[in-house]
Amino acid sequence: MIYSVRGKLVIKKDNFFVLDVGGLGMKIQSPLNVLKSLPQIGEVVNVFTHLHVREDALELYGFLDEAEISLFQMLIGISGIGPKSAMGILGVEKVEKIKAAISEGRSELLTKASGVGKKTAERVILELGNKLRQAGSQQIVGLMESDLDIADALVNLGYTKSQAKEALAKVDPKIAGVEARIKEALKLLKNV
Repeated sequence: MIYSVRGKLVIKKDNFFVLDVGGLGMKIQSPLNVLKSLPQIGEVVNVFTHLHVREDALELYGFLDEAEISLFQMLIGISGIGPKSAMGILGVEKVEKIKAAISEGRSELLTKASGVGKKTAERVILELGNKLRQAGSQQIVGLMESDLDIADALVNLGYTKSQAKEALAKVDPKIAGVEARIKEALKLLKNV
């Protein structure tokens, strides 16, 4: 198993990146939030990896921290969930928020991932709900729900979904209340 890879970032695309490791270009598939967190092209990066072996392909999946790869491996261990679905789930939110949604049994938050329907989300919750119990998960889920509503409101105001999501990610989590969070997100969007 390839546990981690360290190399120079040479290509960054929509769903993968390439690291130059001693002259060998390694294509590593990754969720969108990981791709956005990567450094600039030409910089050295260390990623935790999972090698997925199929009859017709060897696919390498990469993550920036061990919590991400750990959740990825838990997800693909569930019957009916492959790497693509797991990547979709990990691309929806940060790991802590996904774990909170699973531990609180909130399937509707998981169905935001491409290719993940209600039955799949419920299977994830059934399999992992007790394994991912964490303190404060109710507050995290509450914040996620209000942020989804705020993102929809920002989209209705003419911003793209990605602009709304990026602005909300920058809003201080200590700012409570829908109105206050919308105002702060709008301030951030005006500066863009």
